[in-house]
Amino acid sequence: MSQNKYYITAPIYYVNDKPHIGSAYTTIAADVVARLRRFSGDEVYFLTGTAEHGTKIAESAEKAGKEVRVFADENAAKFSLTWDHLGIAPDDFIRTTEDRHAQAVEKFFLKLKSSGKVYEADYEGLYCIGCESFKKETELTPEGLCPLHNKKPELVKERNWFFKLSEYQEILKDKIEADEIKIEPFVRKNEVLGFINQGLEDIAISRRTAKFALPLPWDKEQTIYVWLDELFNYCTAVGYGADEENFKKFWPADAHLVGKDIIKFHAVIWPALLLAIGEQPPKKIVAHGFFTVGGQKMSKTLGNVIDPNDWVDKYGADAVRYFVLREVPFGQDGDVSEDKLKVRYNSDLANGLGNLFSRLTNMIEKYLGGEIAEIEKSAKRAEIEDALTLTDNFKFNIALEKIWEVIAWANQTIDKEKPWELAGKDDAKLKSLLNDLAAVLQDIAFGLAPYMPETAEKIRAGLSAEKITKAEPLFPHIE
Repeated sequence: MSQNKYYITAPIYYVNDKPHIGSAYTTIAADVVARLRRFSGDEVYFLTGTAEHGTKIAESAEKAGKEVRVFADENAAKFSLTWDHLGIAPDDFIRTTEDRHAQAVEKFFLKLKSSGKVYEADYEGLYCIGCESFKKETELTPEGLCPLHNKKPELVKERNWFFKLSEYQEILKDKIEADEIKIEPFVRKNEVLGFINQGLEDIAISRRTAKFALPLPWDKEQTIYVWLDELFNYCTAVGYGADEENFKKFWPADAHLVGKDIIKFHAVIWPALLLAIGEQPPKKIVAHGFFTVGGQKMSKTLGNVIDPNDWVDKYGADAVRYFVLREVPFGQDGDVSEDKLKVRYNSDLANGLGNLFSRLTNMIEKYLGGEIAEIEKSAKRAEIEDALTLTDNFKFNIALEKIWEVIAWANQTIDKEKPWELAGKDDAKLKSLLNDLAAVLQDIAFGLAPYMPETAEKIRAGLSAEKITKAEPLFPHIE
């Protein structure tokens, strides 16, 4: 699994909104893989951040009665604090309004211009401010609305600069089919190939009318199309144009984690732009699905948008991290709710893992005087390592299911062997049994460390104490 360096990215999030459970989901997933890779000895760079340019940011700031940079500062801080609250530890939190990003984007666009792959032309198209992207009529609802924002795109007519995306149709198709650019899950790979096979059209890379955007270096009357500015954050963060040694070390990215709604930007436009300037495309793009809440799409209108901070305050960060990755297979759509979280919390965490830790430490204190032999790898270590391999392949729900099978086995073993009946009758067997179960629990903590870092550390600390005593409940039962 080790490959020396590993560069993983979560999306950067628009500051016209607050963090919600959907944005937390992707970022938790990236954090889990980053932690696993660090444990395996890789030099990891884990990136997330905020996207702060564009018309919708400017309009949101105006609506809030705030200067746009003040508005961006306040909301970027909300994302950073939320990730900290969830135990997410990125190596970098990039903001697209930073000077380092503006400088890197300028160098990138000048190189793109010198490649001969850009030209100026008149353009007319439908532009969705919410998506900050142009839409084809085939991408709209029968009523002509954006399916994501339920609003009619604006008809835009202006003279812009274009990128010759059409020239990259065959090379992109070949690289994706050969998994040189690996797209997961497979349904998204087929979706992207289907899009490419329809024929790629050249794309606008600038806007004349955009608010709060970076200027196009060679045409100050134009601003850079916000999506292209945002995509380049992945290169900025590892030193493009500023620290070439670091950039060469970490680029290309090993994995971009994105929502399925932005897969075409990441799997088609982004690789083509990189190829145009002589850089390698990302190795892997993993697209996740959408959450519904109680069967309904999350929306401010319905008032069902979930703030992950509320759940963390009530259930703890590790419980939220566990729930979102166990409940829904990464890559598929799924439904989440506080009721479902509570069920998982009580059954899996309180009654399963928490109960095992409490029972075992209690019996070690009671029957062994709080002392056990030096812990070795358990007979279940291979199953835990299989779970970590699944984790590395973004199969989080299956990995956690396998770890919980080991937890269930350990609890069932206690019920079957009845250590309390062995006490005073077969102390050698009792000691061997509890030592073996301690080794299994230690391996469970090893498997959970990327997912539930605080919990894993509590288990390790409890089992490595000079005198083991009955542990406080990891997850007190919630009514």
